[in-house]
This record gives sequence, C-alpha cells and structure tokens, in this order.
Amino acid sequence: MIRRVTVPSLFPPPTYAHASVVEAGTRLAFLAGSVPLDAGGELVGPGDPVRQAEQVIANLEEQLRAVGSGLAHVVATEVYVVSDEPAALSAVWSVVEASGLSTGPHSSTLIGVACLGYTGQLVEITATAVVPEGSSAEESSAEGSPV
Repeated sequence: MIRRVTVPSLFPPPTYAHASVVEAGTRLAFLAGSVPLDAGGELVGPGDPVRQAEQVIANLEEQLRAVGSGLAHVVATEVYVVSDEPAALSAVWSVVEASGLSTGPHSSTLIGVACLGYTGQLVEITATAVVPEGSSAEESSAEGSPV
C-alpha cells in the first residue's frame, strides 16, 4: 500500500504529494523535493542559497514529521543547488551538515544545476526516510490517502 501525504503547514503542491509512505516490511517515505517557500508560497531568501537551504531543511523536517519520521531516519537525499561554483555547493552542504541530516547511515548526492522549478529558487532537497514502527504521527493531521 502507498499513502501519499500533503502537509497542511507547507505550501500546497500543485500535482504531487509532499511525501509517499510505502508498506514494504520496513515503511519508507519518499519525499517530494523540499523547496524554499514559506506556507504562503513566498520564496524565502531570494538570492541567498544559505538562507534558502535553511528554509528547505525546515520544510523537510515538516514533511518528515507529518509522516512520523525525522532527520535521523533519512537514508538518502539529493541536494540540488543552482550554481556551477563548488563554493556555493559547499555553503549549502554546510547547512545540510549543521542540520544533522547527513548523520547516520545516509547516502546523498550534491548536484549543481542550471535551474529549479520556482522563479528565484536556488536549493531543493529530495529525501527517502524510514518511518519507525509505532510512529505517533502515523495518523497525523496531514492529508494522506492510501493508493
């Protein structure tokens, strides 16, 4: 079974869910790209990849909480940064490391790209996380529907 989750405290996605939880022995959550938008859909930190990365991590934490997981349970990420400069990618990666997202058994890819989905967007992170058994947020206020 797959449960797709839309997080009420985040900007509503147009045609996708913030996360999908798959029942497969261990429950995994496949999160849509976390973007630097506030709950009203406004870009946070225009022109500032570090500030955008901070917002992306905050939004990612909301996505994880909504499915009963957290940063410590993330097993894989893809970190996208609009830049061809290693220094910009490193600055964003420093935010990722400071958040605790990169600790534990976790694989990650850091990618410099030409463009992301929203005007002015410089950072996006996708993630896959384990949802621990007995999670208290399993039946949270997030809107989820089984498929």
